[in-house]
Amino acid sequence: MKMSNNMKSTLTTLAFALIAIFVALLIGGILIQFTTEASMIEAYIALYNGAFGDLRSVLNTLWRSTPLILTGLAVAFAFKCGLFNIGAEGQLLIGGFVAGVAGYSFTGLPAILHVTICIVLGMLAGGIWGGIPGLLKAKLGVNEVINTIMLNLIALQITVRYGINQLRLEGAADNTPRIAETAELTRFTDTFLNDLFNLPGGVRVHTGFVFALLAALFISYLLFKTKTGYEIRAVGINPSGAEYGGINVSKNIFLAMFISGALAGLAGTVEVLGTHRYFTSGLDAGLGFTGIAVALLGNSNPGGVILAGILFGALTQGGMGMQFAGVPREIVTIIQALVIFFMASLQMFKIFIEKKRAKEVAK
Repeated sequence: MKMSNNMKSTLTTLAFALIAIFVALLIGGILIQFTTEASMIEAYIALYNGAFGDLRSVLNTLWRSTPLILTGLAVAFAFKCGLFNIGAEGQLLIGGFVAGVAGYSFTGLPAILHVTICIVLGMLAGGIWGGIPGLLKAKLGVNEVINTIMLNLIALQITVRYGINQLRLEGAADNTPRIAETAELTRFTDTFLNDLFNLPGGVRVHTGFVFALLAALFISYLLFKTKTGYEIRAVGINPSGAEYGGINVSKNIFLAMFISGALAGLAGTVEVLGTHRYFTSGLDAGLGFTGIAVALLGNSNPGGVILAGILFGALTQGGMGMQFAGVPREIVTIIQALVIFFMASLQMFKIFIEKKRAKEVAK
């Protein structure tokens, strides 16, 4: 039975991901061995226990992975249209800020309505912030990478430098007022799951993780089961060919960036409503840029993004365990960077081989 091209591509990407992870862990282990007093084995046992050692660790790994899955989906969706949305960081900030303001401004609303309003407004704000470079790209041909980088800085100034300073209570830290209880996302410990599984204390995962999974399902359906998704993917593969086939390229570029921004805005929203309960200057914490790595490792596939998001969430959560073994958390950052580096290098190697084969066939 002949294997399809899609299956070959998926298996190749999976193999590349496993190789990248293995080599990154190996080099990270060597660094641990020669720069700390801990052994490589002890450090990685601590990493595993911190991420998956017990139920509390597993659930907190899912909590860490929630915004990473959403920012990964945001970047991956833009990738499918041939766009590099490096502005997920700014879109996350704008979405989280708007959701945070809505969370404390509206009072007296039923919880389900209040949460819905905050989510819709946060996604809309992120979508608009992502749509701006999309519109400039579609109408004027302006490079989206440059625009999104600039908008990241503008978003930082609007939300952190201006927004928090104007809205925070006197004597408060760098955050907006706390959102109303009706706007808070429910933590798993406050649901029926606690009665069923007797969840341990200290669990921070909330219903935002469910929203992340639903978002991945929706994006998968949109991309592979709808006309809109087909057009977006066609534009990403060959814009000229798509236009020749009657597809409105400009419309799909704008739409892809708007949806990408909305997903990043949702990431900021769930962080505000579920984790912090207010908008804070430390909201982003590199989540938008890590989303790029998640999208690359997940091959811009929604299912792959979920797994990659959980992996990076595990590295972050497990890094806390490594500290108890005498290993600096910065080692985890190095490992994450190495995963990205080797994954990108292997992808470049794959492209080189494919081009070489194409030239040989052409001869």
